[in-house]
Amino acid sequence: MNWKSVFTMLGILIALLFSHAAVTSQEKNGIVPAGAKLEKVFDGGVVLTEGVAVALDGMVYFSDITFSHASRDNKGVIEAGHIWKFNPKTRKTTIFRSPSGMSNGIKFDAAGNMIVAEGADYGGRRVIRTDMKTGKSYIIAGLFEGRPFNSPNDITIDEKGRIYFSDPRYLGHEPIDQPVQAVYRIDPDGSIHRIITDAGKPNGVTVSPDQKSLYVVSNDNGTTGIGRLPKEAPVHKGRMALLAYDLAGDGTAKFRKVLVDYAPQDGPDGLVCDAEGNLYVAVRDATRPGICVYSPAGKELAYIKTEIPTNVGFGRGPESKTLYITAGKSLYRIGLNKEGYQLPTAVK
Repeated sequence: MNWKSVFTMLGILIALLFSHAAVTSQEKNGIVPAGAKLEKVFDGGVVLTEGVAVALDGMVYFSDITFSHASRDNKGVIEAGHIWKFNPKTRKTTIFRSPSGMSNGIKFDAAGNMIVAEGADYGGRRVIRTDMKTGKSYIIAGLFEGRPFNSPNDITIDEKGRIYFSDPRYLGHEPIDQPVQAVYRIDPDGSIHRIITDAGKPNGVTVSPDQKSLYVVSNDNGTTGIGRLPKEAPVHKGRMALLAYDLAGDGTAKFRKVLVDYAPQDGPDGLVCDAEGNLYVAVRDATRPGICVYSPAGKELAYIKTEIPTNVGFGRGPESKTLYITAGKSLYRIGLNKEGYQLPTAVK
């Protein structure tokens, strides 16, 4: 008996069995269609793309964060951040706003206004609202207790019109004016409230479709900004996790549990929900970068391999099952079987 041939055939059968199991599992979860491919639709970013969000008219907007230490030319000139607009129909990408105030997270409210978190590193360190019909912008969160924010990062909005944003500090030479890295809430009356102080270094934030959970990512890389620590200073990483908070009807939040602990690898970045409440998380683990899809309980349902990603956002209308992904200097998209969760619109 040719044992070599037998073992070869056994190896092939086992490989086929595992391949079939993977396909079966994928079909059972119903997240990623068989044969779905990641498509790169833009690769002209300066340093790092972020904050992808889709407007009510289907146009796709995303940030291009031009780190001052990376975009400074030999004359000392710094690119001050950009917001790009991608048209899914024409596949053309154009500059929507420049400078962007070092925009990071972007979301659209029920009225179609663009809400932007402007960070530090020569940025605005504030949250602004842009009327997409007139082009006018308004500062809706510029100070808290009389001091600037550290570096507003990501945004989510609930169905009562309340805006939640994270305020860590990763980059920037500016003073750190807030005593904690926190999550804040902006109410429709304009009042600002610090609601989460126990998340570590909060980054991505999103509200669940049932409005009962606020999910927060902690990605504590131990840094506080450009030039704030000597190059030789050791950096100790902190919490790297996906956290779930109970969101009360009054907009307050209470820690519930750690859904996923990524330590000792890096934590995730941005995240969104689909209409069923599953979480699509941009995981920055260098050993397994990509978009991980989790159930509300934290069980992994699917995985989409990418270069190290920063954020995610679902399309609208005919593109409601299209997931857009910012990663590196690029914008990607992939068609899924699930519709993304979007705020009910107030636009007639």
